[in-house]
Amino acid sequence: MVAVGEKVADFVLKDQNAQDFKLSESSGKKVLLSFHPLAWTSVCANQMKSLEANLAAFKKSNTVAVGISVDSIPCKDAWAKSLKIEKTPLLCDFWPHGGLARTLGIFRETGGTSERANILLDEQGKVIFIKVYPIKELPDIDEILAIISG
Repeated sequence: MVAVGEKVADFVLKDQNAQDFKLSESSGKKVLLSFHPLAWTSVCANQMKSLEANLAAFKKSNTVAVGISVDSIPCKDAWAKSLKIEKTPLLCDFWPHGGLARTLGIFRETGGTSERANILLDEQGKVIFIKVYPIKELPDIDEILAIISG
């Protein structure tokens, strides 16, 4: 698994609107990679809603927050609309299946999803925080907000 202090290699993933999200375009900002196993599940929905609900706090702390799962663009698009997520990029680690999750060491071979995890990068793309949560546990967004505002 990726470790604190390691630089995350640049990547490009499509969001729910089929727009490219390129990590290197967030250089100079902190980036929260919030991995969730699958769309259309209640814990994952609450995890992504917490990102959208805290957009102002992320912006104030010079942080970009993205949700990531192995779901496809049409799936993420429909899900984002159902959740009323309009500004948070929900990235599709769809093909190669779980490619980013595999690179970061958080892909679950059993089930074919990522772990539920938050990986926070500093302004240079280095990991400053990583936590893998039990699959059925909602990550504590206050934990992230305390780090980025500290």
